[in-house]
Amino acid sequence: MANDRRVSKVSSLIKREVSLMLLQDIKDDRVGAGMVSITDVEVSGDLQHVKIFVSIYGSEAARAETMEGLQASRSFVRRTLGQRVRLRRSPEISFVEDRALEKGDRMIQFINQLEIKPPEAFENLEGYAETADLNDGFDGDDDGEAFASEEMV
Repeated sequence: MANDRRVSKVSSLIKREVSLMLLQDIKDDRVGAGMVSITDVEVSGDLQHVKIFVSIYGSEAARAETMEGLQASRSFVRRTLGQRVRLRRSPEISFVEDRALEKGDRMIQFINQLEIKPPEAFENLEGYAETADLNDGFDGDDDGEAFASEEMV
């Protein structure tokens, strides 16, 4: 088993090498259908299995086509990683579509769509502090210190 430090180094090295392969080496036209970026790489503790999380921008058809192209190029990526990264055995590669960035964009759009309320909308909350009695049990004196000293006697 590799230690955590080595696993993280191998993970970052694989991320860099696969990114370069996406830019220069993978010739499958399906991979170019959508804009692909690698968001994360997970390497197993024994360095034998790698999950590469990719974010694909484009339509649903372009995403599906790009994932098909990536799945088809797994053997090429594995072979090329074996040549570029010095490991005892080349790890099994799997590509996983990561939709976290898309979900984050949707959340930002929802937040931007929220209506900003004017200060007049909060006027009916002015009497709330008096009725809630948030200061119950605290009169501003340092009674806690006096209470602690009485216990010690």
